[in-house]
Amino acid sequence: MAHNAELGRRGEQLAVDHLEARGMQVVDRNWRCRLGEIDIVARDGGDTVFVEVKTRTSHDYGHPFEAITPIKLARLRRLAIAWCEATDAPVSRIRIDAVAVLAPAEAPALIEHLEGIS
Repeated sequence: MAHNAELGRRGEQLAVDHLEARGMQVVDRNWRCRLGEIDIVARDGGDTVFVEVKTRTSHDYGHPFEAITPIKLARLRRLAIAWCEATDAPVSRIRIDAVAVLAPAEAPALIEHLEGIS
């Protein structure tokens, strides 16, 4: 379990670095409420972006994006609404993105970013 938590933290940091390199501003990380957790909340121009990060060391269990099911997407939409209601942050438009991080132990990480998945 500790390995998975460490891998997840590494993947989220790589995702943050990727988003910031694209000009996005990270405004919240690992926000939790009774409904679950949002990995990253960022601003992209006028959009508030809720980012789900999936990290794997290989494709042995499928592509990281395959773990984002319709049920997970529905939860992410509810979490986005909950975050907007719980914070005083101004929100005009929202978007849900996904970042897949393939981080093998002995090689550089590969990052894929899908915008507007829901």
